Amino acid sequence: MTLPLRNIAIIAHVDHGKTTLVDTFLKQSGTFRDNQVVETCVMDSGDIERERGITILAKCTSVEWNGTRINIVDTPGHADFGGEVERILSMVDGVIVLVDAAEGPLPQTKFVVGKALKLGLKPIVVINKADRPDARPHDVHNEVFDLFANLGATDEQLDFPTLFASGREGWAVYDLEHDERKDITPLFQEIIKHVPAPEHDLNKPFSMLVTTLEYDPFVGRILTGKVLTGSLKVNTQIKALSRDGQVIETARASKIMAFRGLKRTALQEATAGDIVSIAGFSKATVADTLCAPEVMQAIPSQPIDPPTLMMTFSINTSPFAGQEGDKVTSRMIWDRLCREIEGNVALKIARTSSTDAFEVAGRGELQLGILVETMRREGFELSISRPQVVFHEDENGHKTEPYEEVVVDVDEEYSGVVVEKMSQRKAELQEMLPSGGNKTRLIFIAPSRGLIGYHSEFLTDTCGTGVMNRIFHSYGPYKGPIQGRRTGVLISTEQGKAVAYALFKIQERGTLFIGHGTPVYAGMIIGENAKSGDIEVNPIKGKQLTNMRAAGKDDNIILSPPRIMSLEEALAYIEDDELVEVTPKSIRLRKVLLDSNDRRKAERKKEE
Repeated sequence: MTLPLRNIAIIAHVDHGKTTLVDTFLKQSGTFRDNQVVETCVMDSGDIERERGITILAKCTSVEWNGTRINIVDTPGHADFGGEVERILSMVDGVIVLVDAAEGPLPQTKFVVGKALKLGLKPIVVINKADRPDARPHDVHNEVFDLFANLGATDEQLDFPTLFASGREGWAVYDLEHDERKDITPLFQEIIKHVPAPEHDLNKPFSMLVTTLEYDPFVGRILTGKVLTGSLKVNTQIKALSRDGQVIETARASKIMAFRGLKRTALQEATAGDIVSIAGFSKATVADTLCAPEVMQAIPSQPIDPPTLMMTFSINTSPFAGQEGDKVTSRMIWDRLCREIEGNVALKIARTSSTDAFEVAGRGELQLGILVETMRREGFELSISRPQVVFHEDENGHKTEPYEEVVVDVDEEYSGVVVEKMSQRKAELQEMLPSGGNKTRLIFIAPSRGLIGYHSEFLTDTCGTGVMNRIFHSYGPYKGPIQGRRTGVLISTEQGKAVAYALFKIQERGTLFIGHGTPVYAGMIIGENAKSGDIEVNPIKGKQLTNMRAAGKDDNIILSPPRIMSLEEALAYIEDDELVEVTPKSIRLRKVLLDSNDRRKAERKKEE
């Protein structure tokens, strides 16, 4: 006999505690043994997820509580991975909206809640981190209600239950002042009571919409989704339909698996309402329908918002190409990008006029940066161009560009400089209001173009205390040219290893990106000029040695520590005539044209 089911997703802004709450669900439902050693944020299984402390891919788990199986989907909180969230909402019947008790609802909360309300999902609101010293739980509760009302929630959706909780401490209560803070039993009870059981019609033929895709070296593609109708037994012949109802392929369901705790367990039969994974297909992908042979209609799937940012991925053409990576050809890069878009529906790829370069469009710098980071860890060498926004034309033929809603929380003393810098980038201030923790909240609508490369400058301006959150708002009229980087760069004229004697002289000109002994080549960017305009320098020039004794004492050579950039910082830093060279061991900045004569010719042509 199958257990009663509930399917829920946990949605929230980045760093509001989704994955920590899932840890608590697993611990308090008895999924782990009492003496079992468990890592924190156990659902963030990828290396990059653990290093950065963010969720990138939506993941499923399941717990059993008082005779009911609860399938839980942990979703990403960052706006760049909104495509993941949009897809999985079709698998669930209710959502837990998690909101930080100090920060309140932020842009990504607004985005995912809007998607969930449109699908008619019933929300349970959890005001998390209620034990923070700067928490303002009752104000945040009112802000959440206002948000729901502004997003057009129905009366039934506005009648949401609210709990105050601390995912890390492992408690949830209805009344923060009077209830005992011992465990999250009230949240379990609310899920059983408030989230409807999945609709299931066992008499209809089997059908299921694929929402996530993984690859396993032993069983091949693993397609995960919720079974909408009927049931499926192992080795039954089924087919895959595309969105428009065309048959993609027919195959046997070689393996049916379901999430039980953190592990997938093999099942003999999948029934309607459950979230399962099926192996056996070689072509079917996300948004396709798996169904019995007699089904002719594909299940409608949610359209995904279009990409707004684009980069060019090309082969590495620097003098150091092929020294650190083993995947360097354009065919390997193209095949890897094709594999990526099968599971990541928010990405789009296209060939360019050059056979060695490809355009990759996505939601934001972080999403594309994560893809590049993943590829370099797999042994790829790439040259990446500056991010460009994806322009459109409206019905009157006017050029339009993407705008983002930017929510900035800063100390009051820094609000002036932030408003000034944002206005230089063609942003418009919409609202200015007090925020928790003696901070001011500034809300802007800004063209995405103007925000590229601004984050590091923002952190400098606010002495590292400011918090910026961005999310796609809409396409709007083109705002005209926006001033980019104001400083030039220091460009190497020679190939070899940089020496301290030369760098000591060069560092007077600006900030270095390299240290003593770093290999360099002609055309490589080795630092930032303190003034506008590029300067060509020789970082490998050694001291002229003679057999004459110096009359005075030699100068002490003391180098300032170099500025080491992360991949995202490097991508945001470069201009249109520059590239980021990415290899498994190095991240280098370079000019597109390595030869100084070619650069001068291109400059003259531009002026003409």
